[in-house]
Amino acid sequence: MKNSKQLRAAARQSLAGQWGGAVVMCLVYVVIASAVSAIPRVGSLLSLLLLPMGWSYAVAFLRNVRTKSPFAVGDLFAGFSDYTRLFSTLLLQGVYTVLWMLLLIVPGIIKSYSYAMTSFILKDEPELKNNAAIEKSMAMMEGHKWDLFCLQLSFIGWALLTILTLGIGYLWLGPYVASATAHFYEDVKIDYERRKASGWC
Repeated sequence: MKNSKQLRAAARQSLAGQWGGAVVMCLVYVVIASAVSAIPRVGSLLSLLLLPMGWSYAVAFLRNVRTKSPFAVGDLFAGFSDYTRLFSTLLLQGVYTVLWMLLLIVPGIIKSYSYAMTSFILKDEPELKNNAAIEKSMAMMEGHKWDLFCLQLSFIGWALLTILTLGIGYLWLGPYVASATAHFYEDVKIDYERRKASGWC
């Protein structure tokens, strides 16, 4: 497994020459999500309908990590071709997270890290959905939840810069984090397959 510094370096390498497209895609995603959530009385409900768009955003970075493919705004709508499977699984993931949070905050946060690879699994294994995909993420993240927490924490300086730029910096931070997370998934997937082959899981 790469450490946080190595994952950030890998993300920068993947995004080299691709920052423009990544920033534009992030901007469109933020604008759409913000506009929908701001609709009076129904914004929160309508935002749920955009869950496959969040999936599409994450998967676009996974594809870039694997093939160095450029980013396009149209990538954001890829998930709508498999809407039912993606929506039901991601909604279930959110429900589980909220229920755990209602019990206790810390266990809820831990569970959110267990579920964190679900979107990527839905991409790589189109036959999986709902609990099957979520449980696969839990198995893959066994022993790696702290690693993901450390990776996210390593962006704290960038997050402060985003605040200082009144949120504009997020257009670069968002792609940076998404790419590093995609690299993290690639490492976790390899480790999981190794553990599975050796009978550890």
